[in-house]
Amino acid sequence: MPKVVHVWDMLVRLIHWGLVAGFVALAFLTRGGGAWHVAIGYLVAGLVALRLVWGIVGPGPARLRHLLPQPAAVIAQVQDMATGRSHRDLGHSALGGLMGINLFLTLAGLAVTGHVLARPAAVGDWVKDLHGAFDSWAILSVLAHVLGVVLESRRLGVNLARSMVTGDKTLP
Repeated sequence: MPKVVHVWDMLVRLIHWGLVAGFVALAFLTRGGGAWHVAIGYLVAGLVALRLVWGIVGPGPARLRHLLPQPAAVIAQVQDMATGRSHRDLGHSALGGLMGINLFLTLAGLAVTGHVLARPAAVGDWVKDLHGAFDSWAILSVLAHVLGVVLESRRLGVNLARSMVTGDKTLP
């Protein structure tokens, strides 16, 4: 019989979907650094900062320590994926935690380089190039994240995307 467990609190879910909306707007709707791009960039930076604070003071699975897997857990998850075994985590899986860290660091890099580019002082092309590199890495990372969520949802029989909407994870 399936077991329903509440995992993601409302703030984690609002920040997650706010980051999704902000990233889509930044990557596909406001490219080029105009006023809207800068404003949405600061909003995304604020959401990342809020999520980091919530990762320190928030409840259970929201805590940042749950994003930092042990190397053995990463190896075990890769082995499970390769052999067809399944292990269901309440919060992030080991690879999911690594992706979360990757996305936070990438968005932070985009925010810092974007802030420098938004300043009136002249900046070198290297800042634009670095911002572009973070942008490209973010797009690849988001695609890998979505693909990972779809594949792991199918493999484990757990709708991971729905759990980030409802906050509840249904475990078989």
